[in-house]
Amino acid sequence: MPLADPRPILAAARTERRGVGAFNTTLLEHAEALVAGAEAAKAPLVMQISENAVRYHGGLRPLAAAALALAEAADVPVVLHLDHAEDVALVHEAVSLGFTSVMFDGSGLPDDENRATTRRVVEHCHAHGVAVEAELGEVGGKDGVHAPGVRTDPEQARRFCADTGVDSLAVAVGTSHAMASRDAVVDLDLVAAIADRVPVPLVLHGSSGVDDATLRTVVTRGMTKVNIATHLNKVFTQVVRERLGADPKLMDARKYVAPARDAMAAEVERLLRLLDPRTTAGQR
Repeated sequence: MPLADPRPILAAARTERRGVGAFNTTLLEHAEALVAGAEAAKAPLVMQISENAVRYHGGLRPLAAAALALAEAADVPVVLHLDHAEDVALVHEAVSLGFTSVMFDGSGLPDDENRATTRRVVEHCHAHGVAVEAELGEVGGKDGVHAPGVRTDPEQARRFCADTGVDSLAVAVGTSHAMASRDAVVDLDLVAAIADRVPVPLVLHGSSGVDDATLRTVVTRGMTKVNIATHLNKVFTQVVRERLGADPKLMDARKYVAPARDAMAAEVERLLRLLDPRTTAGQR
């Protein structure tokens, strides 16, 4: 089916207090796993390509072409999203390639510059029918180092949305990127306070550090889009390690990448079911 616009998907989920899973792809097999898991869960999917992944591949177009093909062949709605883009030119390229959603991350800029640049990004993207996510209150750990306890102020978040016209907002509530352990302490009262003030869906980055029970709770308190990357990378990599460890002579990448892809797909399905509090499946 055609690529999905995230705005109606997130709006419905926000109203119903359930989460929409947003997962990163770096390899073709990751993208295949994400789509397979979403189809098994019969749930919409936000497939994300980060600016870091673009650097890894030396450009956006090759991975985007594969992701677009998989998304359009899926039998569930798939949003193709550019994640954590700090380069406005990269945002424009994603729009030209057919992405339906982008995140412009100006959280490291001075406040006035962040607002002004985000506003210009929104104007460009909206003119092309593309949704925009932004970030206020920098979420730490992008280089694997957990930042101090940065928090987003609810009133500042409300004003930021009014000033920029963004369609969704990533906020800092206690999570951090690249966490290998699931012991982040999420400020649930702050989530609820921001959700009460902000008129657009909220986004939780660094969700790999959040345990299952808290993931279920955080969406009922007002978080809508839930980004998970490191946790799925762990699942994928663990299977690769096991297969190579069990057979030191193994050389055919398909023999260890395919089972890793399958394990990742199964975990995507479980997480998508977990994020819908109307279901009981997925918790462990």
